[in-house]
Amino acid sequence: MANLRRMGEKQRLKTAAPSETLAASPMKIAPLLACLFSIAAAFAAAPAKPNVILILADDFGYECVGANGGTSYRTPHLDRLAAGGVRFERCFVQPLCTPTRVQLMTGIYNIRNYINFGNMDPEAETFAHHFRRAGYATGIAGKWQLGSDLRLPKRLGFDENCLWQHTRRPPRYANPGLEFNGVERDFNNGEYGPDVVQDWALDFIGRKKDGPFLLYYPMILTHDPFQPVPGGPGWDPKAIGEQVNRNVKHFADMVAHMDGHVGQIVAHLEKLGLRENTMIVFVGDNGTGVTVTSRMGERVVKGAKGSTIGTGMHVPMIASWPGKFPAGRVNGDLIDSTDFLPTLLAAAGLPATKATIDGRSFAPQLRGERGQPREWYYSWYSRNGDLPSAREFAATKRFKLYRTGEFFDTTADPLEQKPLAIASLSSEAAVTRRELQIVLAPFANARPEKYRGIPPATKGKAAKDE
Repeated sequence: MANLRRMGEKQRLKTAAPSETLAASPMKIAPLLACLFSIAAAFAAAPAKPNVILILADDFGYECVGANGGTSYRTPHLDRLAAGGVRFERCFVQPLCTPTRVQLMTGIYNIRNYINFGNMDPEAETFAHHFRRAGYATGIAGKWQLGSDLRLPKRLGFDENCLWQHTRRPPRYANPGLEFNGVERDFNNGEYGPDVVQDWALDFIGRKKDGPFLLYYPMILTHDPFQPVPGGPGWDPKAIGEQVNRNVKHFADMVAHMDGHVGQIVAHLEKLGLRENTMIVFVGDNGTGVTVTSRMGERVVKGAKGSTIGTGMHVPMIASWPGKFPAGRVNGDLIDSTDFLPTLLAAAGLPATKATIDGRSFAPQLRGERGQPREWYYSWYSRNGDLPSAREFAATKRFKLYRTGEFFDTTADPLEQKPLAIASLSSEAAVTRRELQIVLAPFANARPEKYRGIPPATKGKAAKDE
């Protein structure tokens, strides 16, 4: 009977109301409550996933930004972004748009997965896939030029898109043709393509303000044709086509217009109360066009897009996240276009990709830490994806070694006009040359067989642009 009474008492305690249980065993319940309160507080304090905006300006070299020392153009919004964040002095991408986009989006060197100009491997895994798997809304706005299949943007990780040069190649500036989630739409009432895309980008931010979201914004500006911008000299709302009113003198106004769009993005985030939880990264896709000449004080800089010399690949790069990235920091580490995928994931606190990538995260440098800076960067560049035309090299901050054996001191000879004589190298140069030979060695046969012997870039309208 005593045992049954004890068993009955245990059962009563199991089924008792909370108040009864607390009254019956306050010393046992108190630690449990403390634990529950601690867990609740931890969840309440857990930071929200940050929003990420990656802006890629088209044909926009390092010399074009005032904060970098450029004196030819007005870039107050980019300068302000740099003043409030981290400005990088040695960011190098590929010499042309499609090659850079492929490296940027996949974190992999072109030698391993580049098809040809105007196309991207539909099986590639991009940063958008990683963010989407982490619960992010993903959008892309601007220039596509990665293949005309309607399914491609979504297949490459983007939920929504507003694009130019997806299924066709209509005008991009005055009275443009665009695609919205694959649906073609032509504008004929004086609209300006970059402004239409900008409105879509701002709307996407507003619709996804409860977050988190990833917005990849490969801008249409500042690519040739150099044509008037709305409100600027020569603007003609009735202009049709890419050959009218075309003059390199309009480049400066196009830079200012693009800079204004960056300012609008920042202001929109502030208005929506999102700025403190949004990481913005701005970078150029390759050097400035060859018909553009700019100045950095007394120094004259001629655009070198399409060339593997420094001015063909050296681009501005600025990262800003109030309270997370230090303000006014200038970083001289080498940054490569394959580095953006691992960096964005790490900075956003997302798991590292399990796939093999070539990029190295510079997220610690964004936070003001030393990190593990690159000692060299590597490039395999072939517009059409064929081996015979490829220009391949490895470079440090000072020296560059091509697969062909040409070796340059790019500090003394930035235009690479005179290769160094191997027999008379300084000890520093000789050591660096041997180290760069070691860097190049593993890439000798790195081009996958499936990408060899591929046909030249499509000659159709969708891939015509440079």
